[in-house]
Amino acid sequence: MNIYTCAEATQPLAMFFERATQEGEIQLQRWDGQRFVLKPLPTKRSPLDVPGIDLNLSVADIVKVIREMRERN
Repeated sequence: MNIYTCAEATQPLAMFFERATQEGEIQLQRWDGQRFVLKPLPTKRSPLDVPGIDLNLSVADIVKVIREMRERN
């Protein structure tokens, strides 16, 4: 875990967000020695929320496949 001072904290805030994301958490230290922790919160996304795959299938193609599968059973 890295500790950043007030002098370093003059850099863009986005850099500290990125570092906290990569490292899990970072500490910011004030001039008087007091430290603060910056860490990302866990996301509340569903594990089923995955990107789709474009297969370039038409509705007719999908219906055809479904009918073929139903006929097999």
